[in-house]
Amino acid sequence: MGGVAGMRGRQTVRGMFQSLAVIMVAAGVMYLFIPHDEDANPVQAKDYRVELLTAQRAAPYPVLAPEGLGEGWKATVVSYKREQSDAWQLGFLDPDTQYVAVHQSTAEPKHYIPDVTQQAKNSGKTQTVAGQVWQRWEGPKYDALVSTDGGATTVVTGTASFERLAEMAGALRSQKA
Repeated sequence: MGGVAGMRGRQTVRGMFQSLAVIMVAAGVMYLFIPHDEDANPVQAKDYRVELLTAQRAAPYPVLAPEGLGEGWKATVVSYKREQSDAWQLGFLDPDTQYVAVHQSTAEPKHYIPDVTQQAKNSGKTQTVAGQVWQRWEGPKYDALVSTDGGATTVVTGTASFERLAEMAGALRSQKA
C-alpha cells in the first residue's frame, strides 16, 4: 500500500515540473514576440511651457529658460516653488545623456548654491558666456556656472562638461510675463 502512495507523490511532483516547464516556455515565447526596442529612449521630453509661464508671472526676478538649444536636449524636470524662495528648476538631459539643470532662486547664495550643485565649491575662476560673466564652481558630483544678476541667483549645474553647461547658459532667455 505504502509503495503506491509514494509513486503518486512522485508523479504529482513530476506533473508540477512539467506544468512549470510549459509555463516557462510560453513566457519565453511571449517575451520573444513582444517588441523590445533597445534603442528607444524611455525618457519622455517634458513640455514645460505652462510651468514656465506660471513661474514668469509669479517670480520677482526674470525667470530663465533656454531657447534654440541644438538637437538632442530633453527637458526632464520642471518645478517652481514660490514658498521656497521662488525656486525655479528646469532639468535636461543633454545630447550625451548627461544632466544639465537651470536653478534660480532668491535664497541666500551661500546656502542655495552648494545645495543645488551637490556641494560644489567656487573655483575662483570665471567664464564669459554670450557676454555674461559666470563664476565656475567645481564639485565631486556636479560642476556649475553661477550668476547673481537680476535679483536672483542663477545656477547652471549638472554632470555635464563645462562646455555643455556654457551651451545651456548661453541659450538662457527671459520673457518676463
